[in-house]
Amino acid sequence: MPLFGKKKGGGAGADGPEVEDVVGQGWGIRGAHGQLMDKSGNTIANKGDNDERAFRKKTSIPYQVEQRKYFNSQLAKLRSGYESALIKTPEGALSAFTVGETLGTGSFGRVLMVTRTAGEKGHNYMAMKIISKDRVVKTRQTEHTFNEKNILFSMDSRFIVKLYDYFCDSKSIYMNLEFINGGEMFTHIQKQKGRRFSGEIVRFFAAETVLAFEYLHNLDIIFRDLKPENMLIDARGHIRLTDFGFAKRVEDKTWTMCGTPEYLAPEIIVNKGYNHAVDWWAVGVLIYEMLCGRSPFEARSQLEMFKKISGRKYSNPSHFDEGEKDLIGKLLQVDITMRLGNLHNGTQAIKDHKYFQPGFQGRSKDEYWDGMNYQTIDSPYKPAVKGPDDCSQFDKYPEEKVKWVNGVDQHEKSFEGF
Repeated sequence: MPLFGKKKGGGAGADGPEVEDVVGQGWGIRGAHGQLMDKSGNTIANKGDNDERAFRKKTSIPYQVEQRKYFNSQLAKLRSGYESALIKTPEGALSAFTVGETLGTGSFGRVLMVTRTAGEKGHNYMAMKIISKDRVVKTRQTEHTFNEKNILFSMDSRFIVKLYDYFCDSKSIYMNLEFINGGEMFTHIQKQKGRRFSGEIVRFFAAETVLAFEYLHNLDIIFRDLKPENMLIDARGHIRLTDFGFAKRVEDKTWTMCGTPEYLAPEIIVNKGYNHAVDWWAVGVLIYEMLCGRSPFEARSQLEMFKKISGRKYSNPSHFDEGEKDLIGKLLQVDITMRLGNLHNGTQAIKDHKYFQPGFQGRSKDEYWDGMNYQTIDSPYKPAVKGPDDCSQFDKYPEEKVKWVNGVDQHEKSFEGF
């Protein structure tokens, strides 16, 4: 069964398999993603992939070794039965927070901006995602919820939204995420003249996206749902990937047809099995969309769009320069043995591409990528936010009172060990 996300504003994806069109998708509150089944079709009571195992590729690069050590140490915490200290609060974990504005809503719950109460230590401003247990169970999304939590909790990257903590009451799951108050990239693209970013801005965001995927792929994680709706921009103008609903640890190949139709790689569509190379195809689509405000494979129907993707049928607008055309073309390769990022030198081949040279501005290549990685290079695009608690870049929603619910948990068994 295909598991599709959707682009905002309709598009070809709207003609595909029926999925719930929900607001706040970038925070990961959307339709069902299925559940793990055994060969007889019975639900497996697996609590997510948190095993420590050998990585598919060896590395001796110091920062990648450290990334893997941290990832495995967090997985070990999960296996040992990690539980938030806040869960022992007599009034419930919510009493440690002051609830602010709603940032997004969807069929599974909502996301709120929260602050720590006086005297509490930690990050002052957070985005609290509240998910209904009942909805998760009824849509058979339990396994997905465990996996998303496990992956987010175990990562630490400047380009990925951080999950600080999580806990449950008898009705809901709560995830405390890094609050990125610049809003979704999609919204910012729509506000631009011609609904597109300048070449300088695109180059900057493309470089940070490359670094995000270099991090994920070093941990054997495929993201599978890159799009501007799933990218947030912080107050300093740096991106964060968010919504890890389709993310998965993959050692070799996987076969699930999932993602957002406009961003699917050909190998996903033809159902031959695929690997991490699908993310690099999506980066090519993203760069194209940031530069011109639409998908390279835009079509009247999903079937027509899939034919275009499989046949690599697209054209470059006249304002694309040679570097942009060349990088996009090398990422949008149907033959994965020719796709940039999936070659023998991996991400380095993308970093070496001439497209990024104008961003060097007197720096060496290594200085440029180090600066991008440590975010010491100023972003050419900064959202208009007035402070760390400014929610003005998000839409307004009707507010509902949030309260901690004790008592009988009808889904206790389904979320045992969460």
